Amino acid sequence: MARNLSTNTGSQAVGGRRHTVGRLVHYLLASPWRVIVMVLAGMTAVAMIVIGPKVMGEATNVLFEGLLGSMLVKMGAKPGTSKQAVVTYLQSRGQDKFARMIDSMNVQVGVGIDWGRFGTILMFVIGIYLISILVRLVQNFLMTRLVSDAVYTMRRQIEDKLDRLPLQYFDRTPRGEVMSRTTNDIDNISGTLQQILGELLFSVFSIIGAFIMMLTISPLLTLIAFIIIPVMALCAGVILKKTQPQFTRQWIRTGQVNSHVEEMFSGHMVVRAFGHQGKAEEEFEERNQELYQASFKASFFSALVTPMSTFFGNLSFVIVVIIGGVHVLNGSMSLGGLQAFTQYTRQASQPIGQLASMGTMLQSSLASCRRVFDFLDEAEEVPDIEHPDHLGQETGGKVEGHVRFDHVRFSYDPAEPLIKDLSIEAKPGQTIAIVGPTGAGKTTLVNLLMRFYEIQGGRITIDGVDTSRVTRHDLRSHFGMVLQDTWLFDGTVRDNLLYGLDEGQTIPEQTMIDGAKATHVDEFIRKLPQGYDTVLNEDSSELSQGERQLMTICRAFLSDPDILILDEATSSVDTRTELLVQQAMNTLRKGRTSFVIAHRLSTIRDADLILVVNHGSVVEQGTHDQLLERGGAYASLYNSQFTKGEED
Repeated sequence: MARNLSTNTGSQAVGGRRHTVGRLVHYLLASPWRVIVMVLAGMTAVAMIVIGPKVMGEATNVLFEGLLGSMLVKMGAKPGTSKQAVVTYLQSRGQDKFARMIDSMNVQVGVGIDWGRFGTILMFVIGIYLISILVRLVQNFLMTRLVSDAVYTMRRQIEDKLDRLPLQYFDRTPRGEVMSRTTNDIDNISGTLQQILGELLFSVFSIIGAFIMMLTISPLLTLIAFIIIPVMALCAGVILKKTQPQFTRQWIRTGQVNSHVEEMFSGHMVVRAFGHQGKAEEEFEERNQELYQASFKASFFSALVTPMSTFFGNLSFVIVVIIGGVHVLNGSMSLGGLQAFTQYTRQASQPIGQLASMGTMLQSSLASCRRVFDFLDEAEEVPDIEHPDHLGQETGGKVEGHVRFDHVRFSYDPAEPLIKDLSIEAKPGQTIAIVGPTGAGKTTLVNLLMRFYEIQGGRITIDGVDTSRVTRHDLRSHFGMVLQDTWLFDGTVRDNLLYGLDEGQTIPEQTMIDGAKATHVDEFIRKLPQGYDTVLNEDSSELSQGERQLMTICRAFLSDPDILILDEATSSVDTRTELLVQQAMNTLRKGRTSFVIAHRLSTIRDADLILVVNHGSVVEQGTHDQLLERGGAYASLYNSQFTKGEED
């Protein structure tokens, strides 16, 4: 049974690798005409290069034949003596091998080196190699474009994929892992393909071209030279089989290290505050060691390819030279032919070694490709319907804000139901406060309202329109959100404040300033070096947490939403600022349906309706005074925060 399991696992790995290669080739074949021209250019370059040694062999023959012609005169032969007479003379003296060598060449007694012919051959060879260089430049240019276009397409698909992934994917996947797949793996694919793709085609064509030219010179030597290739291929296959899992493990470990570093960097203040630097360093060392082991093994096994291929290439070369030298002495091969053949041997053995080395690099690229493709294959959000309804269609795009939850059911884990049967109603212009203990499902209601998660039963309507029949963009364009976690991006203060506006929408400068004053943002912005033009980074270290929170409140204020969601919007501001922000929120909430999630119950006393949520169900609802009179769950929460004296 274990053997069958191993076989199946191996088959799945091979099938997965073939599937990955197929998808990668599909990206590279996005522009067929470029591929065709690149292949033709590669073939032309190889043809020029493989012709070169054969022509150079002719030049060697010209030199050698001229030297032999002069040497025969020194040996006593008269100039003009026919080659046949020289051969007969040598055979009569028992110099049969020398006679056969003279007979196989175009030797003329007394005629030295034909420098004119030799120069013509050299110029022809130079022209051939210049053409091959130009054609290879064309091939490399097209190859670079193919790889760049393929990687560009991958990056664009990743960006589109990020917009289509459900929120639950980001809840379960570390941010560093996502970053590793979308940056490190893509860079690895790009760098590897740029490095090996052109050489891969050139090496294959070189082996084929060299093999054909070697056959034209000596089929026997060709067989001897290539008999080592299966042995080399077998050794390379064993190495590649060992290397593939290590490259896969290497990039997985890279993602884990990135996740840990990102987490520790984001929470470095907490780590230091609680004295966990040592533990963080230990965990990093453990993950870094795992990455080191995987990287070392991958690099070690891949490094074995070069010496292995060099050994077999040199062995083949030595055997060819020895046997070829015997053939030259026997007259069955010219010296120029042997020279050309040894060059072809190098032209064949070197690309074979390169192919083996590129195979290990390709394993690394395929490991990254598989991680990227796995990301692109992640389950996406339920697509919007083809013919959606539109919010505010009958009121000129303005939403009144009548929100209903009708018998809604939802759970993050099917085995653990969270919301079983929830029905609530928010009338236009009302402020609905949602309170309850941690984990009761308060934020979940907002996630369902915004369709960050899809409900599993019932329906949610806005002004009578089922939100599942509205596109997510249309639905979310009517909402303004202020979350507990503040988020500011790299850009000016102005850019951050106006981020909530629709694309292409603008507002007057004075309107922005008035909004900033209403939310008490203007006073600290004016103290910044360039005011509203001050450039903030992602950390915004020049702003306090409370000031960052105020900027997100101002952002929602300026977006002028139809429905407002405040998720612990004042949790990061001091008591005095909270009162000021509360006044701004009261102004912002006028005429809008608002959902307020709060732990500070003092901020929701004037809410039109308070929902007490626990275990995904509304256990109490009413106004502040009504709920206090009942003395139930809300009263218990409230009294736990305020003493009788403070309330009075």
